[in-house]
Amino acid sequence: VQLQASGGGLVQAGGSLRLSCAASGRTFSYAVMGWFRQAPGSEREFVAAIKSNGVTTSSADSVKGRFTVSRDNAKNTVYLQMNSLKPEDTAVYYCALRNSGMMSTTPSHYFYWGQGTLVTVSR
Repeated sequence: VQLQASGGGLVQAGGSLRLSCAASGRTFSYAVMGWFRQAPGSEREFVAAIKSNGVTTSSADSVKGRFTVSRDNAKNTVYLQMNSLKPEDTAVYYCALRNSGMMSTTPSHYFYWGQGTLVTVSR
């Protein structure tokens, strides 16, 4: 399985970005997909996750109401729509795949990782 994240960039506070993560391999449709982020000097933290059904999701309190995770199993792609961005959202964002039916907020529970895409939110 290979994951390729894209869509990061520089945006002003209050703006929006949409991240995409394309997956190779046959396991995508059955896997939980997660988004994590890591700011300089900080640990990697959970952002959002979505089950294979594309309906059941989970998100961190810090992004609830602003970020939405979705997926298109036909395209082997997961998305993270980020609205009302804040400077504290600045980080490298990673997508990850977990071969399980259960979502998790723990990075070590995800075996496959994308390379990360940088999101910078200016004041």
